[in-house]
Amino acid sequence: MRSDKRLLSLDALRGFDMLWIIGGEELFRALGEIINRPWSLGWVEQLEHVPWAGFHAYDLIFPLFMFISGVAIPYAITGKLDQGVPRADIVRRVIKRALVLVLLGFVYNGILELHLATQRYPSVLGQIGLAYLIAALIVVYTRRIRIRAIWFFGVLAGIAILQLAVPVPGVGAGVLTPEGCINGYIDRLLLPGTLYGKVFDPEGILCIISASAVVLAGSMAGSLIRQGRFNPYRNTLILAGSGVILILAATLLSTWYPFIKAAWTSTFSVLTAGISLILLAFFYLLVDVWKGERWSFFLRVIGMNSITIYLAVRMINFRATSDFLVGGFARFFGEFSPVILSLGLLTLEWLFLYFLYKKRIFLRV
Repeated sequence: MRSDKRLLSLDALRGFDMLWIIGGEELFRALGEIINRPWSLGWVEQLEHVPWAGFHAYDLIFPLFMFISGVAIPYAITGKLDQGVPRADIVRRVIKRALVLVLLGFVYNGILELHLATQRYPSVLGQIGLAYLIAALIVVYTRRIRIRAIWFFGVLAGIAILQLAVPVPGVGAGVLTPEGCINGYIDRLLLPGTLYGKVFDPEGILCIISASAVVLAGSMAGSLIRQGRFNPYRNTLILAGSGVILILAATLLSTWYPFIKAAWTSTFSVLTAGISLILLAFFYLLVDVWKGERWSFFLRVIGMNSITIYLAVRMINFRATSDFLVGGFARFFGEFSPVILSLGLLTLEWLFLYFLYKKRIFLRV
């Protein structure tokens, strides 16, 4: 039995993901450094991006958000198709959404400073919009999950072939370094302005295409839940089991095709899709199946305005306000003052989002 009831777990999971970006990482880093034990310094290390090859927990933040945007596709798009909305209308909306996010990405990267020659044009928001566009078009024109699964593996196989078998002029094939990877070669060839990594961009062209597979994986998970063909506990097991299979496959392949977030290697996309499936299963079980509306409210307030807070922390100096309000109080806690300051920052940001929530102001693109 199909259901278009809002997935509260999706808002909670999105809020959990954004929490680390807006201050959670800073809070747990401060705690880990104060405790200063091998196990706490271990989680501090996990709160840093790997320089190039490898994987830390913090590398999951962006692909998890991509995955979550895919889970919403069956509710935002497939539901409208079921209601008889023409495909052309849906495609126009998806294209408009992608363009708006690309433009917001330009703004986030400082285009209003008008240094166009040195402007960085790829962006996190741009990748979200364009990867969502690719996945959404696949969903619009392929209603069966089996066909979408073929697209998922096909996209990642294509990325793998490009990265491992297609030679880069003057370098050769399969050289997975910042200078030698075909991602950087294509970015330098086709993208104007400045690249984030100078010789490559982690939100570049091939990264967007690879990320679209993660969005597509999310759409299949969302379709499984929305269609209601199985009971919620079986859905949870299917999601978690699929995640375990993807993680094992990616780990096995990584012995010769490493996880590289900055290049969105296919193994990285498969790994993060697998972890995201397990997290979705966990939140779905706790929030939607076991009715955890109360405890998840804190996270859902963040998740329902995720793009808003992402832009707001760039435009509003929450930190200065937080330091002004709790800086004196934090000094009483000595070495724990960074923890108090981080809590103050998170509290201020959450109250800002709570105000928007109460006023029913949501930035939806």
